[in-house]
Amino acid sequence: MDDKVKKSLKYSIIDGAFYSAMVGFGESFFSAFAVFLQASNLQLGILGSMPQTLGSIVQLLSNRFIALFKSRKTFILYGVLLQALMFIPISLVYLFGELRIYHLIFFVCLYWIFGLILDPAWNSWMGDLVDEKKRGRYFGRRNRIAGSVTLIAFFLAGMILQYSSVNKYIGFVIIFMIALISRLLSWVYLSKQYHPRYRFSKAAQFSFMDFVKRARETNFGHFVLFMSAMNFFVFLSAPFFTAYMLYDLEFSYLTFTLINCTSLLVKILVMPLWGKASDRFGRKKVLTLAGFLMPLTPLLWLFSSSLWYLLAIQVYAGFVWAGFEIAAFNYIFDTVQPSKRARCVAYYNVVNGSMIFIGGIAGGLIASLPAVLLSSYYMIFLISGLGRYCVSLLFLHKLEEPRTVRPISYHRLFYNVAITMPTQGVMHEIALFKKR
Repeated sequence: MDDKVKKSLKYSIIDGAFYSAMVGFGESFFSAFAVFLQASNLQLGILGSMPQTLGSIVQLLSNRFIALFKSRKTFILYGVLLQALMFIPISLVYLFGELRIYHLIFFVCLYWIFGLILDPAWNSWMGDLVDEKKRGRYFGRRNRIAGSVTLIAFFLAGMILQYSSVNKYIGFVIIFMIALISRLLSWVYLSKQYHPRYRFSKAAQFSFMDFVKRARETNFGHFVLFMSAMNFFVFLSAPFFTAYMLYDLEFSYLTFTLINCTSLLVKILVMPLWGKASDRFGRKKVLTLAGFLMPLTPLLWLFSSSLWYLLAIQVYAGFVWAGFEIAAFNYIFDTVQPSKRARCVAYYNVVNGSMIFIGGIAGGLIASLPAVLLSSYYMIFLISGLGRYCVSLLFLHKLEEPRTVRPISYHRLFYNVAITMPTQGVMHEIALFKKR
């Protein structure tokens, strides 16, 4: 491997670490900030879905910006800078009076637009840098480090809010300013990375409607339909776990932070194992296993509000979401040609983002109805879990493994990852995954 590529991959890990610090100190607390500002359930649904949807839609312009800047790297650097600066107005919306929730939604929308419009370019760039046979291992390691930083940042941010006893608003300003600085440091290391020459291909210039028409005919199209349908049901409930904990259960910021940190910690521990498993046994195998385990997570929230019970749920959630995320992320690289990757990622995110928005709005409307169960949030947790199972049943069997991989049964795969994690640890070679 070329030295400049090796250095770039190291810089990418550092960039990812500072990006994750921004997520832990800033992005992760947008919903909590909205709760602090007394947002309604519908407003929480909009905040949790519309910004990502708008960010996904503007990705249709991503290729035009790449052509305009004549470089994926230059385009990304401008976008990162603008995203970082959005923490300034976000921090100030508390001072905007009665319309402050709507100002928060507006600036969070800009934050996501400046961030998500970069995704196709970044995915294309990283796809050129990382060897396809080592993607699971590399991104597993990168995600483990990034997750560790997110965990630490999230915990520290929660502590800052918990002990900002005089004025909680000052606590939010502090963590958002730390997030801004973190993103600027991320920009520094992005600027150090090597950028291979990007060649535009006429064959890669196909319209969004062409993509939609062929969605049912291609493996990647089936994947897009699966992920977008799944994310509809995920975001039916996702924006409301924060409100449930802070409104209904009246948890402190410290307890809220502890519960969320638990799933992050488990993700950090198990992500490299899922990454190695997906490299050896296939993205589809891991995605299918996690796709049938993950829908249980919102259903488990229906049975108890005990802190220890919720912590146990988060252990399970972190375990299965780690497998789902790493397999889905690498599946995109494996099923799309490099010349088409930026455009396909943009189209994927448009469809996916639209379903996220619809799911968030639907969840907000359902949560605003009179409670049928003990909490107004229980109905969306129930629908979300059952809907996810239906999506997995309908779509996962249609996906194809794009690479030649070793066969393994689902129960053996689960056993290998689940048992290896606590017994051998993530810093050692995994004997069960070595060639026999």
